[in-house]
Amino acid sequence: MGMVMRNCDIVVFGATGFTGRLAAEYLAEHLPADARWAIAGRSARKLEAVRDGLGLPDLPILVADSSDPAALAKVAASTRVLITTVGPYLKYGEALVKACAEAGTDYLDLAAEQEFVDTMFVKYRATATASGARIVHSAGFDSVPHDLGTYFTVKQLPDDVPITVDGVVQTSADFSGGTYHTVVNYLARLRQWRAAARARAAVEGQPTGRVSRNPSARPTRRFGLWLVPFPGVDGQNIAYSGRLLDRYGPDFTYRHWIGTRRFPAAAGIIGLVVTLLVGAQIKPLRSVLLRLKNSGAGPTEEVRARSTFTVTFHGTGGDRHVVCRVSGGDPGYTETAKILGEAAMSLAFDDLPRTSGPVTPAAAMGDALIDRLVMAGITFELVERRLAGSST
Repeated sequence: MGMVMRNCDIVVFGATGFTGRLAAEYLAEHLPADARWAIAGRSARKLEAVRDGLGLPDLPILVADSSDPAALAKVAASTRVLITTVGPYLKYGEALVKACAEAGTDYLDLAAEQEFVDTMFVKYRATATASGARIVHSAGFDSVPHDLGTYFTVKQLPDDVPITVDGVVQTSADFSGGTYHTVVNYLARLRQWRAAARARAAVEGQPTGRVSRNPSARPTRRFGLWLVPFPGVDGQNIAYSGRLLDRYGPDFTYRHWIGTRRFPAAAGIIGLVVTLLVGAQIKPLRSVLLRLKNSGAGPTEEVRARSTFTVTFHGTGGDRHVVCRVSGGDPGYTETAKILGEAAMSLAFDDLPRTSGPVTPAAAMGDALIDRLVMAGITFELVERRLAGSST
């Protein structure tokens, strides 16, 4: 793979979309002066407008449509790291994963679609492992703060003991129409999603002599909060980190929650999930749900400036109990663009453990990415350490 001439360190594919443009803006501001990068997408005119907005008249533009495998192969072969923000990934994502896996190019996306992540694992694990490509899904708010926060928490606990971590998300943020449409369409595919999970489990298996899992859970009250289980991609990605990294111990369990102080808010979250779940299964209702929010819209800059997130991790291992916290600003957009940009720079420029194939942010970048995110203003902190079983 070393013979391929790569003109770029990083390419942002989908730079004309809402999140892609934010990622391009972040890189324009934070890349090292000698970094080589480009923006890519299907419309030369729109890409030129983004380039003009960045004030970088010499920034290369790569025109390629996500339905054109030959053009995508060319883009993948031209760079060391490729970011794609073009979702829904089930619809638009596979050709780029394939191109990167074949070219030995590191790949980053924002996929929150478990079916897509599992299907790509089954189809391209062998190709990417052989080429040396690192395939990193969910490299935004899903799942980096949760995945690296769990990794950070595990490192505060004893080695080689069973470990349990509960991650509790609290946020004030709004989400975009695109995210909303992705969730509704994702819930409409429960059967396919489960089939993809079974296919992946059959291929992946558990590591020898160890187990790492993300079991289902029910709403409960713990840690002074009402907790609603969050069944998205985060818990599955973290369980995969536990399988990739021995440091998570012989028996690792992770549960992912949305936390709220007030019961009515918890009941409202459950009600919304049930409504979307039931409505997504029935085509006429699904159409109504999709019309409630325009897919191209994102929150305004003012709303993003006010939004925050906190993820609190309660970890127990051996005789130790710790509470850790990861916190930052607007999770869906401002911090996602920051996380994605820093992850791309980490893959491109940091001295990282040698990995290949489908890997998680924790397994691929770990401490290096935590250091970058802390420098970029996201907080990782150990809040409390005590003997397990003792009260605070």
